[in-house]
Amino acid sequence: MEDRKEPEPIESDSMARLSDFSVSGRFRDINDRLAPVDSIITELRYVAYLVGRFWGSKEVTMIFLSLSGLVLGSWDIGIGELSSGGDYNRWGLIGGEDSGILHMEDMALILTLLSVICWISFIILLWTSYPIMRENMTYMVIGMIFVQMGYIRAHSEFPNFPTGAGLSGWVWVIVVNLVMLFLSVFVVRRAVVETRDIHVQQRHFHPDPRVIERAWKDHSLVAWSLAIGIWAVFINLSFWSSTHAVAPSPGDLQFSNLLVILHVLTGLFSSGLLLTIIWFPEFMLGSTGVRIQSTRAREVAGETIQQRKSEQGKCPVCNNQTSATMEATGGISVPCSKEGCVGKGAAGSNCELCETKIPSRIVCVNCGSSTPVGSHFGRVEAW
Repeated sequence: MEDRKEPEPIESDSMARLSDFSVSGRFRDINDRLAPVDSIITELRYVAYLVGRFWGSKEVTMIFLSLSGLVLGSWDIGIGELSSGGDYNRWGLIGGEDSGILHMEDMALILTLLSVICWISFIILLWTSYPIMRENMTYMVIGMIFVQMGYIRAHSEFPNFPTGAGLSGWVWVIVVNLVMLFLSVFVVRRAVVETRDIHVQQRHFHPDPRVIERAWKDHSLVAWSLAIGIWAVFINLSFWSSTHAVAPSPGDLQFSNLLVILHVLTGLFSSGLLLTIIWFPEFMLGSTGVRIQSTRAREVAGETIQQRKSEQGKCPVCNNQTSATMEATGGISVPCSKEGCVGKGAAGSNCELCETKIPSRIVCVNCGSSTPVGSHFGRVEAW
């Protein structure tokens, strides 16, 4: 197997597109079924390129705020508030003299308030920096809060969760994760993907199917969708480790600095992923002024979505209709040339039914001319 050079993006004063990044094919060489992995890696490299080129002081500030919030909220060296287990007879923010927050060590209280300020600042910056993603950012933050509350509830019954946890403990974690996944996947992801679809279909429509195909590739959201799944995993790790570190009663607590470090590292990574998840759709679609909403939400809001209709191809010589069809998505399909087969497919691909190769040229039944499939669309009359 010959060595492949790592593909590099095309250097230019203008922004490189995803289609400018070559797919290495390393996993495809191992097994053809692993070809999608090559595409995902290429897309991840492209996102990393965009982050490195377009992230500035604002994004660095948000990462710093999240790190500060994690460290300040977890710091216990020289204080002992967390490692001692506190006083479980006093708790809460509101409760008069018995309120738990009033009986904290002074330095622990100061660090806690500073941590809260950092997180509030982080959320405010997200809100103000990415306006078209505000609603979806809110959904994801709500999902995070649900997960945190779920782990607190599970550890209140089973301090060593998941060790020795009963069904009631797992129910809390499962339910809150279902809520988070519903909000992040079925609400946020669906809204972004369907908005992307409308954007490509309306703003990047072109008679040449190759241009449309490149537009779809340039607006791919596979890596972005994968980031949502990874974010959900790291959010769980961060919230579990933070809760697990302080869950046992004071007499049973064996404070683990390793759990605190795990909480900080996974929390920092998940914060960076959250920032990327919010930033990327804004970067892709923000200049268009479009609202990030699902198709159903647009219908409920009374917005009219102009659906592009399919178009029948016409012979470029005699203008007679041919068998090629351009779908609403911009893709061109051609009927299979095998006798008796009713399948179809894109020019040059295999038939969806019999695997016969679809011809890239069509012979007009009217004038007999043989012309490329792409020339049957977008023809403008001279008079």
